[in-house]
Amino acid sequence: MAEEFLVVKDLHKSFNEFKAVNGVSFSIEKGEIFGLLGPNGAGKTTTIRMLSTVLGADSGDATIGGHSIRRDAEAVRRIIGVCPQDLALYEDLSALDNMVFFGRMAGLNGDEARAQAMTNLELMGLEDRARGKVAKFSGGMKRRINLAIALMGNPQLLFLDEPTVGIDPQSRNHIYENILGLQKKGMTILYTTHYMEEADRLCQRVAIMDGGQIITLDTPYKLKSQIGSPEQVTMEDVFLKLTGRSLRD
Repeated sequence: MAEEFLVVKDLHKSFNEFKAVNGVSFSIEKGEIFGLLGPNGAGKTTTIRMLSTVLGADSGDATIGGHSIRRDAEAVRRIIGVCPQDLALYEDLSALDNMVFFGRMAGLNGDEARAQAMTNLELMGLEDRARGKVAKFSGGMKRRINLAIALMGNPQLLFLDEPTVGIDPQSRNHIYENILGLQKKGMTILYTTHYMEEADRLCQRVAIMDGGQIITLDTPYKLKSQIGSPEQVTMEDVFLKLTGRSLRD
């Protein structure tokens, strides 16, 4: 029987009168790539911020590797990595210096941080640019460095918040290969994206959020099967049918 690594139970978060997250519950199995999708304002980012202990929940709880995000946030932070949508890089520093800095922030000593940085740069195909200033990197290279930084400290659960936004197909495909490689090594991954084909390609299961709630959760194949032939229906068809076609700004 599969082991549940992340278990979310009835999470709530409001900002003044606005309910950003309204009773969210789901679980992720160890070694699973789990997609969390939704239109702008659906509550995805707020959910991830609570799960990564950046933001406190109003009520409900979640456990990651058996540790409560409310009662044992420090233990949670030691076993997670976060790759944010907004690039978290010091552009005037080299790739290596960025990674060593964030490695030290994750609790590694200098030698450990340097060794892990070089391993992760090699994983991203950037070892030959280790001493290059990040300001001179392309958008795709910056995205790969962002992901490499999230791996510092060898996390067991990785939060990937739109890791391929705005990059070329080659960089995107390289990131896909890295993500699947990390899964093969046993890493658990929570993945958010607005590219529906990514969710279909990478995720074993997908939850779609809207209005602060999860409105459906299943495998991409079963979700597509609910509205037609899974060979002809796309995840974008599913997404638009469930969340509507009106613009979300």
